[in-house]
Amino acid sequence: MNPKTILIVEDELDMRIFLKTAMETSGYLPVLARNGDEGFQKARDILPDLILLDVMMPGEGGVTMYRQLKTDDGLRDIPVVMLSAVEEETYNHYIKMLNIQTKGPIPPPNAYVEKPPDPDVLLNVIRDLLA
Repeated sequence: MNPKTILIVEDELDMRIFLKTAMETSGYLPVLARNGDEGFQKARDILPDLILLDVMMPGEGGVTMYRQLKTDDGLRDIPVVMLSAVEEETYNHYIKMLNIQTKGPIPPPNAYVEKPPDPDVLLNVIRDLLA
């Protein structure tokens, strides 16, 4: 059986390495991207089983990539785990404000994990979403 592919979209090198190592040691195949543009292109190219997406990144950022994913017919059903140092309540408020200013609502992510993530918590979330 082929390992599940996890796309990791994270701008911080240390966090990318941490997440990559956690995925590899748990039997997943990690694919890395440094920003939302690169992440969206890789998502289209490889159609990962799950995406770990940092909220706060330079440039377009994770929220813009998330909106792109959820409005793309070929990608919208891929589970997304949002990662951020921002508390979930603050993130949800930001999304509500963004929905007011943009093209309508986007669905909430499948899961939200605060950084730095506890590896056991993150892996349990991933296992549940891929089950």
